[in-house]
Amino acid sequence: MAQKPRSIRATAPRLGKALKRSFFDRSVHEVAPDLIGATMLVNGVGGIIVEVEAYHHTDPAAHSYRGPTPRNQVMFGPPGFAYVYRSYGIHWCVNFVCEAEGSASAVLIRAIEPTHGLAAMRRRRGLEDERALCSGPGKLCEALGITIAHSELPLDRAPIALHARTEAPEIITGVRIGITKAVELPWRYGLKGSKFLSKRF
Repeated sequence: MAQKPRSIRATAPRLGKALKRSFFDRSVHEVAPDLIGATMLVNGVGGIIVEVEAYHHTDPAAHSYRGPTPRNQVMFGPPGFAYVYRSYGIHWCVNFVCEAEGSASAVLIRAIEPTHGLAAMRRRRGLEDERALCSGPGKLCEALGITIAHSELPLDRAPIALHARTEAPEIITGVRIGITKAVELPWRYGLKGSKFLSKRF
């Protein structure tokens, strides 16, 4: 009989201080790497952010590049709010709006290491292996129960909670995934050595 994959982390790690919306009121290129190692929770379910991508309003791959629409309007508002969209009409993806109001820049959360509420994540995803629960933007949204209902919600108020990392991680960079414009920009950040990345760097 095949054995279930064992839990990689025996206990949930200690949480750092709560991140406020002011954390996001700076360059998206500063916020993105600073999110690696932070903990993201939605209704108490989530884990350590191990992979993100930065999108700047001057970047042709950004949803805000051609200006505001009903879908991306939250990107043009103040920093510290969630922007959720559906990718390819199938998966929800969550972004954190950064920079001053009007900038329309954001960080896409690509992967997390599950640490809190694994039973709920396994139920939602229909699988056991921790490494596959949140190893992609659509997967983590399904695991955390994130939908369009979470778009435009503040990142420092329930049901969302973000906690600063408690130690300095070793961060690696690379090109972003699944885009056709500005593909050469090294705006993907990840936790070196993590087994929970969506794709190797």
